[in-house]
Order: sequence, then structure tokens, then C-alpha cells
Amino acid sequence: MMRIDILTLFPEMIEPIIKESIIGKAIKENKIEIHVINFRDFSNNKHNKVDDYPFGGGSGMLIGIQPIYDALQSIDKKKTTKVILTTPQGQPFNQMKAEELSQEEHLIIICGHYEGIDDRVREHLVDEEISIGDYVLTGGELPALILVDAIIRLLPEVINESSHQNDSFSTRILEHPHYTRPAEFQGMKVPDVLLSGNHKLINRYRMKESLRNTYLKRPDLLKNYSLTDKEKKLLQEIIDEEKQNNKK
Repeated sequence: MMRIDILTLFPEMIEPIIKESIIGKAIKENKIEIHVINFRDFSNNKHNKVDDYPFGGGSGMLIGIQPIYDALQSIDKKKTTKVILTTPQGQPFNQMKAEELSQEEHLIIICGHYEGIDDRVREHLVDEEISIGDYVLTGGELPALILVDAIIRLLPEVINESSHQNDSFSTRILEHPHYTRPAEFQGMKVPDVLLSGNHKLINRYRMKESLRNTYLKRPDLLKNYSLTDKEKKLLQEIIDEEKQNNKK
């Protein structure tokens, strides 16, 4: 069973979320163990203060190394335990990284806050830095939850494996559109091919629309995607169709 420890100044931001939906169900079914640790509890300051002014001056306050170090020391680790820091300077998080981390036995995620944390944490206490995007948030709690959610859904028996195998990015390209009943609503119709019962045509449609979504929305993904001969033919059809649409 995987274990995840989340070190944060704001456990109340984490705890309600992990009790709900797929994460909460996985915890109840003992498929994942999550511990939320408030590193303020490890402050050696009589006021439980964890931040201070940066050496050399500058705006904002930094979280010090001592409470984070002591919080990490309190955790029973394995030889394979991986410590992650959520930071805008980290490696961009993607589906491949989620798949990689889902193979780990024990993860510790440190949530930064305020202006940042003492860089000795990054230098000496962390194995990996991860960013969820090129922007800055007020804290690392939301990024930590995003990591947890993306990782847990990939664990065995948490959700049906076929439910995530064809997700956007799991196949390295975007997913095809989905529809459900009714077949027509206020003049908006489901594509006829999906109602045909012809699974060969349906599979071709889904493959083509997956490529179309990627071509139109994230063409950069196609640069690193090895197209089969069938996919190359479909992509050319899409390019020709979109050129005609743009002429109208």
C-alpha cells in the first residue's frame, strides 16, 4: 500500500479534500495511506512561529529549515522514500510523471508558502522539485492535492484501469469527445457514427477525433508522438478538412 505524507502549514486546506471522491474511497478501502502533518507543530519557537525575514533583505518572509527538518525526522521512512517540494521552479508535472510517482511506495510532499522556504531545504532535504505550471500560487497545498489526485487514480484497483488508459496524455495525445443520452437535445445531436453499433467505424471515429483534438488544441504533443501509418492517414484527412472549414 502506498503512503503519502503531506507537510503543510494549513492542514485544513488538505484534510477535507482527501476525505471526498476517489481519494476518500481509496483511503477507506486501504489502497492508500495519507498523513497530513502541520510542520508548525515542530517549531522550536514559543509562539510556534515558522517564518522569518530573509538574510540580505528583501520583501516577504521565508519558512525556516528547522521545523521542516524536524517534521521530516518524525516520519518513519523507507530506503525508497521520495521527498518532493512543490515549487514554481520545479520540473513541470505531467501524466508521465504521475505514472512514475504512482510506482513509489512512499512519498513525502512539502508545501511551501509565503515568499518561499529556506533554500537549504531544497539543497539537502528534497529529492525532487515539481511545478504544476508557470505561475505562482500563495502556497503549495493546491499543487500537493493535484499531485495526490493524479497519482492515486493510477493505483491498482482505485478506478477501473480501462477508465484511465485512454485518458488525455495517458495515450500521449488528447482524448476523443464523449457523449451520452439523449441522442438529441434542443437540436444538438450526437454524431451518427456513435449510434450505428458499428464498432470498427466507432473506433476509427474516436481515433480520428482524438487526433483532431490534439491537432487543433495541442499540436505540440504531436511532435513527440510516433504516428502509425493509419494515424498518419487520418491526420492528413483532418488537415485537409480543417483547411476546407477555414475557407468557408
